[in-house]
Amino acid sequence: MLNDAKIKELEKFALQIRIGVVDEITTLGFGHIGGSLSIADALAVLYGDVMHYDPKNPRLAGRDKLVCSKGHAGPAIYATLALKGFFPMEDLKTLNKPGTNLPSHCDRNKTPGVDMTTGSLGQGTSLAVGMALGDKLKGRKNRVFLITGDGEIDEGQVWEAAMFAAAKKVDNLVWMVDYNKKQLDGYVKDILDTGDLEAKFRAFGFDACTIDGNSIPALWNALTKPSRGGKPIAIILDTVKGKGVPEVEETMSNHSMHIKTEQGEKWLASLQEQLKKYE
Repeated sequence: MLNDAKIKELEKFALQIRIGVVDEITTLGFGHIGGSLSIADALAVLYGDVMHYDPKNPRLAGRDKLVCSKGHAGPAIYATLALKGFFPMEDLKTLNKPGTNLPSHCDRNKTPGVDMTTGSLGQGTSLAVGMALGDKLKGRKNRVFLITGDGEIDEGQVWEAAMFAAAKKVDNLVWMVDYNKKQLDGYVKDILDTGDLEAKFRAFGFDACTIDGNSIPALWNALTKPSRGGKPIAIILDTVKGKGVPEVEETMSNHSMHIKTEQGEKWLASLQEQLKKYE
């Protein structure tokens, strides 16, 4: 049950994730900030209430799994995992530095809590479908959550995976598209317009919906919905790239940004100030 107290708890968690992201990228001086900030709310709901996992046993057989196919959003994943105790918060300062366990793109062999190595765009879709099918064949009751970018789904492999998931009734798969409308070098609609994504997923055989991807209640309602008729679920997250940091939101080329220390510190101070309303 999602009550007001739980909504505030998850909103606070999302804000803490954003603080972690900005801190990581400010420390490094550059990084994929836009698409990391846009999925903070989804990660807060997943790891704050929906998913079953154990930070002390990251490879728990019956755990729910997350595949962030848009692997460049690793900073958001790392902030989430650190906040949940998979590894120390101070490790976030090592993002993408020599010897780090937090590389630029997610790597399951390096980072506790990362369920699949990703970053070569499109490939995470097939991996997530395979993981979900494998769990289903083993009789497990867990779910596999997949996050893709809206620019990423230009890849043909994405739609092969979608076709396979629906054909094989992989109904323990929940596929989220971070529809923030931008990719590396411009607006998605100008580079390769994806059209009506909800209609496309429905045509492929998914139980699909479109929601406000930066709304905690909307995310919770969609992510807790049970599968119907053996169909995998697709959720189009209508988000804002750079959500939560106005200067990033308003920057056209916000896929990856160079951030000066004083600039990042100003953003962190603003986010920390927002935390006070949850005290």
